[in-house]
Amino acid sequence: MSQTPSPEPSGTLLSVTDLHIDYVTGGETFHAVRGVSFSVPRGGIVAIVGESGSGKSTISASLIRRLSTGGRITGGRIEFDGTDLASAGERFLRSVRGARIGFVPQDPSNSLNPLMKIGEQIAEPLRLHQKLSTTAAAARAVEILAEVGIPDPGARAQQYPHQLSGGQRQRVLIGMAWACNPELVIADEPTSALDVTVQAQVLDRMERLAKERNTAVLLVTHDLAVAADRADRIVVMQAGRIVEQGIAREVLANPTHEYTQRLVAAAPGLNSQRLGPRVTTGKVSGSSLFAERPTSPQQGPILEAKDLVKTFALRTPGAPATTLTAVGNVSFSVPRGKTVSIVGESGSGKTTTARIAARIAEADSGTVHFDGEDITTLKGEKLRQLRRRIQVVYQNPFGSLDPRMSIEKIITEPLRAFKIGNRAGQAAAARELLDCVQLSPGLANRRPGQLSGGQRQRVAIARALALGPEMIVLDEPVSALDVSVQEQILQLLVDLQAQFNLSYLFISHDLGVIRQVSDEIVVMRFGKVIEAGTAAEVLNNPQQDYTRELLASIPGQLAVR
Repeated sequence: MSQTPSPEPSGTLLSVTDLHIDYVTGGETFHAVRGVSFSVPRGGIVAIVGESGSGKSTISASLIRRLSTGGRITGGRIEFDGTDLASAGERFLRSVRGARIGFVPQDPSNSLNPLMKIGEQIAEPLRLHQKLSTTAAAARAVEILAEVGIPDPGARAQQYPHQLSGGQRQRVLIGMAWACNPELVIADEPTSALDVTVQAQVLDRMERLAKERNTAVLLVTHDLAVAADRADRIVVMQAGRIVEQGIAREVLANPTHEYTQRLVAAAPGLNSQRLGPRVTTGKVSGSSLFAERPTSPQQGPILEAKDLVKTFALRTPGAPATTLTAVGNVSFSVPRGKTVSIVGESGSGKTTTARIAARIAEADSGTVHFDGEDITTLKGEKLRQLRRRIQVVYQNPFGSLDPRMSIEKIITEPLRAFKIGNRAGQAAAARELLDCVQLSPGLANRRPGQLSGGQRQRVAIARALALGPEMIVLDEPVSALDVSVQEQILQLLVDLQAQFNLSYLFISHDLGVIRQVSDEIVVMRFGKVIEAGTAAEVLNNPQQDYTRELLASIPGQLAVR
């Protein structure tokens, strides 16, 4: 399909014409966006989809002139309600940002001020742009928190960002973007950290606001299933160019470009099914890293958790302290060489449970056995050696990667910590691991800040594989990845599991992903297990209303009906 967009509707709010954006780093110029043209009508929802590095987030940042260091617009126009933002002065831009154009950034951990309370951060633009009084702005901030689905909004307004879950922080950013009733909302991966039920609620609200208030939405996402359900039009990007665009249902039902066809085929919400190991004639990439791992003589489950309890004290100014039971009498086991997935909404206790199982956090009571040994109270060198056998991939790769270290040093850090191999051998292992997670070895000398969110997540997975562990705890391991790379990583995990009898404890809010990898599923809500069984039992014959609600919320189902 031609890159030339279809004729603009009479109610066009945003029109991007022949946009070019370059980044200059170290004397080298990188052409990030190359001649992009599209439009967004008033009250319409347009989705920009594509893999990490395709330029979609660069476009979203350019629309409010917030490109990162080294970025500059080198050509084209960005007309917002008749004014070219590409050449507008900073004073005009300040009057537009937040008031007429709302923006939801990709990473909530780095977008909220850690020193300001949540309510104050929402109230600030209300005072600035809508001239509300301090009291009125504070009251409205609490209402906004309730509107985006945050429980006990009055108490949460008095908390700091680190006291909220990743999904709750993302909802705060969404509330801030809508706070001043803007004409356009630019949402850069707005639901990547949200569980499916809240994701559906937030997207429902975006659609409703677009219709009721004639608000336009530019949805930037790697989740093609979300775009399929929610967008009127889809713009598909690859390597800085638009390769296809048109009415959403038409593009998804009959994609004409081979790249779009690959995205549609890989989207878990659209084509989700259990992945099987690939039949290979040689070794799986990365296999030498597991070559020396001993085989356990034990026959039972590799991990057994029994009656785990974990509580936290909640303190709100002016109110007595209360106790939150994050994990309440949770029991489950992980069979050897299998994948057990824990699924539930933000705040359900699934991540806390996984941290206890990996001995990163301690339970108030209950026991954890690994390979037949009680590891509940391990300390010192025995606990350190356990780290070789249980590795963790965290939800937020940016927060778990040292920004000062090169990618090679990050990946080989576990090898150095356990004095495995010499410098040359460790460097070779880093290259093998980069290839293992579908990254170019040429990235070895870069820093995390020079990689996309999806690339950083793959580096985190590579680091977890470095020691050849027996079990990996995967906390939302593909939430930051575009769909085609997501499928590659999930397939890689399945292949490695089949060859080396790896066991996975997989944490996710994405049931489309869960369906692709799980042998058994544990459903959690409010810190308790409400349903558990084989993947087939839970997915095909759920016994609880909550489980049925989760399944009904999987994105992409509207597009295939």
